[in-house]
Amino acid sequence: MKKISATIIAFNEERNIERCLQSLQGVADEIIVVDSLSKDKTVEICEKYKTKVFQHPFEGYGSQKNFAVSQASFDLILSLDADEALSEELKKSLLAARENEAFDAYKCNRINNFCGKWIKHGGWYPDRQLRFWNRNAGNWNDSKVHERVVLKPDAKLGHLKGDLLHYSYYSFDEYVQQMNKYSDLKAEEMIRRGKKANLFKMFFKPFGKFLTNCFFKVGFLDGYYGIVLAISAGYADFITQVKMKEKSGRKS
Repeated sequence: MKKISATIIAFNEERNIERCLQSLQGVADEIIVVDSLSKDKTVEICEKYKTKVFQHPFEGYGSQKNFAVSQASFDLILSLDADEALSEELKKSLLAARENEAFDAYKCNRINNFCGKWIKHGGWYPDRQLRFWNRNAGNWNDSKVHERVVLKPDAKLGHLKGDLLHYSYYSFDEYVQQMNKYSDLKAEEMIRRGKKANLFKMFFKPFGKFLTNCFFKVGFLDGYYGIVLAISAGYADFITQVKMKEKSGRKS
């Protein structure tokens, strides 16, 4: 039977990490946790579950997750964030898929919980994620934010039934703080790739994003938070462009 290495990156995740680790029981043959020098009880909780904990300063999401994969004993990698957990249906799909050699990697649907509500519209679902793969077929890119697994051209990709449960934000204030952090990282990443701030995108793309998420992707069906998220998505694009302009030294 093929064995699975589960990898998790964490920083001050005492609120979430136990739920994540519990969901991996009976699925993962080993659990690798790469902690970015947490100040809370994250590591203490991990030690209760016989995990292998490594301390590694955070250098970006892509490189952090690649470091986690490098510590794994087995080629089958199941990558989760600390605020994610496997649904029961996804657990069954993973156990069935590990012996299936027809595919080198699998995507699954992720459903996001925002302020206690599962968000099912506005571009937030199915939010497909590639989280289970044979590391000989690919690995994470080195992007600081919005990292993804890049597969070799001949790799075969399948899909798993069941949802990855993402407990993303417990309050709107948390979301705003994370939006600010991500927009910093995204601005730096865009500049690194040679992109420039664009005044058209700065002023018109946010409005277009709101219209798309709220109406074309029917985000309004999620009620109050669906509309809030549609507005916030546009604002996130706006502040990213502003930060790109500032960080590149082209202030007017």
